[in-house]
This record gives sequence, structure tokens and C-alpha cells, in this order.
Amino acid sequence: MKIKLPISVFIFVFIVLSFVQMKVPQPMLLAERFWYRAGWIELFVVALYGSFVAYRMQDIKQTAVWRKRIWLVFTFVFFAQLALGLIGYDKFLMTGKLHFPIPKMILSGPLYRGQLSFMTILFLSTIILSGPAWCSQLCYFGGIDALAARGRSNARAIKHKMPIKYTGLVLVSASALLLRWMQFTLPVATILASIFGIGGLAVIAMISRKRKKMFHCVVYCPIGTLVAFLKFANPFRMTIDKRCDTCMKCSLACQYDALSIQDIRNKRPGLTCTLCGDCIAQCKTVSIQYRLWKLSPTAARNLYLFLTISLHTIFLALGRI
Repeated sequence: MKIKLPISVFIFVFIVLSFVQMKVPQPMLLAERFWYRAGWIELFVVALYGSFVAYRMQDIKQTAVWRKRIWLVFTFVFFAQLALGLIGYDKFLMTGKLHFPIPKMILSGPLYRGQLSFMTILFLSTIILSGPAWCSQLCYFGGIDALAARGRSNARAIKHKMPIKYTGLVLVSASALLLRWMQFTLPVATILASIFGIGGLAVIAMISRKRKKMFHCVVYCPIGTLVAFLKFANPFRMTIDKRCDTCMKCSLACQYDALSIQDIRNKRPGLTCTLCGDCIAQCKTVSIQYRLWKLSPTAARNLYLFLTISLHTIFLALGRI
């Protein structure tokens, strides 16, 4: 029944946020920071929002549209809170102190400081729970990249994608370790991170928008490279069965460059697949499906939607710098 997924998301989100509201000493829900007990109203509204999203995304034909809409909502809310924090409203910041909002800092920050951060732990937790959903619903920079790349994707694969990805990951990691070894001050490291972030925005504006593929997320971002490998810690998979007639319509819907002709012949999406599911509605032979152990494709998809929508909704309520 279509009603089961929305109810499940509502209950799960409500329970998780209720635990946060009751057990975390520092108010985490934004409304609670302004009005006493208003956090309960916020968590009810947020859980209701998650339920609505789940209801809409159950329809395979609507999944891609709503995934991009809610990702854009998350990105707007995240950066709006950051902007308000920057101009002096510190209640909009997680701890009242500003942290640098560039995804690569999830990797380079701990390497530079020599200790794990809250964002790194949160990132790794999402990989375990939902595989690569970080790169299709949860990354605040990714939402901008998706907006820039909107439209019909180019079926032509990005050349030399993987060597560039590996090189970027190695360079970012080595740079962070070098800065730590040479004892560069935090302001210097912050300036270098800023340059990298501005470079990412330039990639989005000049390449992703032109190619109609998320070039920043697929090629430039080192966190995207990490996700491509760490996602296999999660059991969800996307497969292409023998009914596929190689029509390539799925490739036109894939902004992650994961459905080249060779990927389709191999009967599985490429390494950069984020399990977003945008391709499923385009497959007239119904050969592209979610897989999870011995569950049916429908059950596997519903479980994946439950996890990713719940995470998105919880992040929307708690995600701030």
C-alpha cells in the first residue's frame, strides 16, 4: 500500500528528532533556540514534510523531479542559515561558531587537525545507512551542481574521469597532510580551502551547466571519489538485467555519468552511480532495478527510499554549520 512508506518515514523521523529534542543539552532544533518547547512543533512539521516527500517519491515517474526539488530545498535552507550566521545571528550556527562549508573539509579537515570531526562521522554514517545518497540528496554543494546541470544529459561519457578523480583525491589528501607537517596556521589552510571551493563553483558554472552532467560531483569533488568506493560498505545495488535493449534513454537521464554504453553492456551502472534512481523511469523494459539481498526490486526500492528520505528530512532539521 502506498500509505505505508509515508507513515514509516513520519514515525521514524519523529522518533529520532524527539530523542534529539529530549536528550541533547544544547537545543538542536532551530525553533527551540527561539521559543521554549517550540522544537516539538518543528519536529512534527518536519516529520510531516518527510511523509509528504515519501508519498510523492513512491511514484517512479515523479522520483527524479521530487529528488531534485527536495535537494534544492535542503541546499537553500543550509546556505540561508549560513548567511544569517555570517551576518551575526549565531543561533543559526550549530555551535555558535562558524565552520568552513566546503565538502572536501570532511576529508582534509581531519587530516590537517589529526582528529575526526562531527561532519566526518556523520558522513561515514550516511554511507553505511544509505550508500552513496550523500551525493544525490545530502551534500549542500551537490544541490547547486544538480541545479546547474539540469536538463537532458549528454550520453557521451566524460573522458579520463577516473584518473582525474584519483589525482584530485590524492592531491587534496597530500596537501592537508603537508600543511599539518609544515605547521601552517589555520588562516593559511582556510585560504587554500577557499580557493578550492571557489574553483568548485567555477567548475559548476562553466562545465556542469554546459555538459548537463554534475561535473563537480562526478570529477572534481574528492568526497565524491570517496563515496564511489566507500558505498560498497552498503548492501544496496542497482542492476541492469537481460531485458535491456541498449536504447540508451537511461543514459540521457543520468547526470552522474554512470550509464555509458560500456556500463550498460556490463549490466551494471558505473562507479559514479549514486543510486538516485532517475534512470528507472526512462527504462521502458524495466531492466534497471534496485537490489538488496533476496528482497524484490520493489521492496528494495521502498526500503532505500525510506532510508534516504528519512536521512534527508533529519538533515534538513539539524543540518547547519
